[in-house]
Amino acid sequence: MILDIYKDSLEYAAKEWKTLIKLGLMTLFSFLLIPIFLIIGYNYRVVNQAVHGVINGKDPLPDYKDLVNMFVDGLKVFIIQLIYFIVPVIIFLLFIICAGNVNGTLSIALTIIGCLITLIATVLVCLASQMGICHMAKHEGALGKAFALSELKEVIDEIGWFECILTYVGLIIITVVIAFVVSAIIGIIFTMFGVTSAFLGANAGGIFILGALINSAVTMFIVGPYLSIFNARSIGLLYATQM
Repeated sequence: MILDIYKDSLEYAAKEWKTLIKLGLMTLFSFLLIPIFLIIGYNYRVVNQAVHGVINGKDPLPDYKDLVNMFVDGLKVFIIQLIYFIVPVIIFLLFIICAGNVNGTLSIALTIIGCLITLIATVLVCLASQMGICHMAKHEGALGKAFALSELKEVIDEIGWFECILTYVGLIIITVVIAFVVSAIIGIIFTMFGVTSAFLGANAGGIFILGALINSAVTMFIVGPYLSIFNARSIGLLYATQM
């Protein structure tokens, strides 16, 4: 099942390159803040579609119509994630404060334990927040459903905690590997060009700069948007498996 989710999502995210470019343009202008919520809102549409869909379905990518609603959805998702992530932050701060009030080995031990517990809490919070967003999408965007913890526990119980955590960790690994491989390939290509130019007596500085710019552009306009859609689709499909 997990591999089917990954396969579906990898193919789905690559359906239309124009969509990736549009998301890339939003990322480029994210310093204006509003595009950030539009990006989050678009990914929510991907989640919403997946929640109501099936693995290996024929779903098209969502459109960009009704930007106001897309902005509002993005704002709601942002608020959900912000509230959920308060929990690990509080846990971490409590341990740091306690560690600061003691000395020596106990202080070090509290810091290490605090970091480990915060890491575990962060993973659980990430999973809960993503399931909460999916649960909200399933219930027509009702914000309160994102925090219906008893209902979310039932959802995760039905899917399976191991399957949920394994899928989520797998998404992180796939995301990192794809981003690293693409960046590495571009870097290697332009490094070879630069070394060759230097060997021939030309100035290789411009080639290295060009390589860095192309690497950044590919990440912003292709790899980044592709991976965000891939992750959103995967989480939505994971939620849909408990139906």
